[in-house]
Amino acid sequence: MLNFIYYPVSFILWVWHKAFGSILGPDNGIAWALSVVFLVFTLRAILYKPFVSQVRSMRKMQEFQPEIAKLRKKHAKDKQKQAEEMQRLQKEHGVNPLAGCLPVLVQVPVFIGLFQVLRNFTLLNGDGSMRTENYFFGQEEVRSFLAADFLGAKLGSWPLQGEQVLREAGTSIPQMLFVMIPLMLAAGIFTHITARHSVARQTAAQGDNPQTAIMNRLMLYVFPIGVVVGAPFLPLAVLLYWVSNNLWTLGQQFVVYRRIDSEESVKREQAVVTRQALAPKPGQKPERPDVVPDEPNAKTPGAKPVTRPSRPASAKGSTANGSGSNGSGPNGSGPNGSGSNGSTSHGSSTANGAADGAARKAAGARSGGGSRPAARRPRKRR
Repeated sequence: MLNFIYYPVSFILWVWHKAFGSILGPDNGIAWALSVVFLVFTLRAILYKPFVSQVRSMRKMQEFQPEIAKLRKKHAKDKQKQAEEMQRLQKEHGVNPLAGCLPVLVQVPVFIGLFQVLRNFTLLNGDGSMRTENYFFGQEEVRSFLAADFLGAKLGSWPLQGEQVLREAGTSIPQMLFVMIPLMLAAGIFTHITARHSVARQTAAQGDNPQTAIMNRLMLYVFPIGVVVGAPFLPLAVLLYWVSNNLWTLGQQFVVYRRIDSEESVKREQAVVTRQALAPKPGQKPERPDVVPDEPNAKTPGAKPVTRPSRPASAKGSTANGSGSNGSGPNGSGPNGSGSNGSTSHGSSTANGAADGAARKAAGARSGGGSRPAARRPRKRR
């Protein structure tokens, strides 16, 4: 059913056994142990880029953690709306939640595949027939694995199988415990250190979250204790896989976190340099962009036309007085012909007065000022 997992895992193990077996011998237990260790290293090297993406995704999630808290508070009663807003926020920041889970999800089927391959390193099948192959391993390679021992312990055995089964396999419970106890303790310690390293990278807001606090306790204490307690139920080769996997994770975290921290420090330094370059020097006035004032007579699109008020009737006095009733009337018209003289003389005097006034105003404007007010006479003291 899961042959698409079992065959690739057994193939990688087979390749490394061929490499180390050609140097140390095909039946050497150290060659088989190194094959298991380098199986882990190969798979983790393939998952290196997804791990870096996971770390970057976690960093971005930490940056907009306050916005997530606001969304949860705002839509506390509407879970569907909260999920929609969370997806929108993650899309805006370019965060994919699955990218953070991918390395862990891939390691689970690999662990299952390795456990299945190691279980099938037996001489007989489940129905009692002779085993001829174990996925990529042939019958001779199966016999080689069963004959090999790692410091007196068998890679495919575990202590809880019982003394009789272990004796038939060529080992004993003390020999198995002698090798497995240090590996159990190392697996628990590496698991704790790896978890502590991850928890130390969390922000204060994440640490205050109750769910995150519970997960941190599980990672720091429950998982390491679970590895130590569950190791006697697993084959020695699987325990080797677990120790080497945690050791790789610890080293990979150190390298990746240091690299990302250096990148972020360089970005911060560049931002400071850019700010200092754009900032005005001490004592220098900041340059402001030239603002072009709007023309007073420019029309705003869509504005109503402005209707100018008509001149009042008093402004037309000069015209009316110059050619109006004062010049022509009963007094100005008569047989003596005084009407024409009256209108002409009165109109001309008015026009001359207006022209003189305009000339005086123009002269005042040219001289830089208008008409000066009359000087006030000093008051006499009583």
